[in-house]
Amino acid sequence: MRRLCRSARSDDGQITVFVVVIVAAAVMFTGLVLDGGLALAAKVRAIGEAQEAARQGAQAIDLDTYRTDGALRLAPPKARTLAQDYLASTTDTGDVTATEDTVTVTVTAHQHTQLLGLLGVRSLTVIGTGSAHPVRGITVPDP
Repeated sequence: MRRLCRSARSDDGQITVFVVVIVAAAVMFTGLVLDGGLALAAKVRAIGEAQEAARQGAQAIDLDTYRTDGALRLAPPKARTLAQDYLASTTDTGDVTATEDTVTVTVTAHQHTQLLGLLGVRSLTVIGTGSAHPVRGITVPDP
């Protein structure tokens, strides 16, 4: 009986719970740092793709209007098509809107996680936006 009471008061196994909690916290923190960095890189990539797709679309100048009165306008259907064609060459999806003076592209990218997958987070979604407008003869950079 004494032996049973003594083992009940013993601290055996207490360090195991502490180690498990500390290791789990370290894995979560490392996962946030690693996968957060990957998500940030994916966001930069999404913004770059959106800006490039918008620049592609901004090349769709309405030549008839330009030749008639010199006004620099976009042909919105052609601008959307050019931007969507560029997006089709990437691994991400996006939405394109075009008016007569601006093309705006929003890209949605999914970054698969490395360590956060152990905690059930399989991927992170990031969104990047870019826009462009046609410019006649560049002499100074846009502000």
